[in-house]
Amino acid sequence: MVMAICMFSLQATAQEETDPELPATTIQPKPYKAAVGLRLSSSPAVVNNSISFRYFFKENHAIEALISLGDPIAFGALYQIHNPLAVEGLNWFYGGGAYLGFEKYYHTTKNKDVTEPNVGAQGVVGLDYKFAGIPLNISLDWKPELNLVREVFFEPAAVGVSARFTF
Repeated sequence: MVMAICMFSLQATAQEETDPELPATTIQPKPYKAAVGLRLSSSPAVVNNSISFRYFFKENHAIEALISLGDPIAFGALYQIHNPLAVEGLNWFYGGGAYLGFEKYYHTTKNKDVTEPNVGAQGVVGLDYKFAGIPLNISLDWKPELNLVREVFFEPAAVGVSARFTF
């Protein structure tokens, strides 16, 4: 029963997104307004493996909030501009923003664990793909970070992959 409902739902969505000028079997990706999912990162960036929420406030302008719940706990915000590529549903994007992280480490002078803030800037450039017929978006991005508070350091190797539910 559940399977039948899912199949009917996908078929109805596919029929809504079909462009009348293309053959009936071609499904166009439907633009999405918001998406929520996970971003997995390859590096020890302050904002690394995180929950991702993206919202388009204009056709190709979005904000993305990232929340990392590991160590460090971190919150990031990115302003992004998305541009279409020749492949339907595929965009490239770029942008920048800031982050605030709280890193826990052992302080040898105080002989105890302490938590200190990290504040910095982050940039982003990547590829974003919205699947046709299903509410799924994936992206691959490079998000370097420049830490400015506590210690100044640059993390250039922050590559990430995201998968998001779109609505």
